[in-house]
Amino acid sequence: MTEYAVKFVNLQKVYKMGTSEVRALDGVSHQFEKGSFWAIMGPSGSGKSTMLNLLGCLDRPTGGEYYLDGKDVSKLDDDDLSDIRLKYLGFIFQSFNLIPQLTVEENIALPLYYLGWGSNERMKRAKELAELVGLGARLGHRPTELSGGQQQRVAIARALSNDPVFLLADEPTGNLDSVNSVEIIELLKNLNREGKTIIMVTHDSDIAAHATKRLVMRDGKIQKIEE
Repeated sequence: MTEYAVKFVNLQKVYKMGTSEVRALDGVSHQFEKGSFWAIMGPSGSGKSTMLNLLGCLDRPTGGEYYLDGKDVSKLDDDDLSDIRLKYLGFIFQSFNLIPQLTVEENIALPLYYLGWGSNERMKRAKELAELVGLGARLGHRPTELSGGQQQRVAIARALSNDPVFLLADEPTGNLDSVNSVEIIELLKNLNREGKTIIMVTHDSDIAAHATKRLVMRDGKIQKIEE
């Protein structure tokens, strides 16, 4: 079994802008070890968002290789990438992206529906994860009945439902106040201590300081790594 969750080898993403080219990622090689907690940082235009899209299999590189849990996914088509996202990745978004018509339990269980799990299995897993994030008493509530911090906890539970290779957290505290931000970061740190690999994209240096490792992007390249 490989010791890394994600590995880039000379990864490139080039955009055509008229007669010129923008090298959003310029030959990046790096690996994110299993069980690590990384923060990816960088100014606008640094390549941070491009790396996020590639990590999440939302886009394909122009060149190079991307290995996810030992599998080269860099040349897969859109349908295969969609399958990879469903089976191997967990996403946590700044805006939560919960479905307002569904309950907490139903939101958490939704990915398992698309994976073909039976109803009883889905709801059992959803209850377990709701307990894990401290929302076991809120299973029947809808997102509008929850605070921002509680909604993000639901989103984290949903992201864990398929037992992903890694959690990709995109500005997970961006819409939260300082108290809820600390609570969400502590939850992520606890998940990491339990062995979950977390890759977090953030512009907030205080939030990034909670990760055990930091990767700073500039001009499509890795500027520095802090551990």
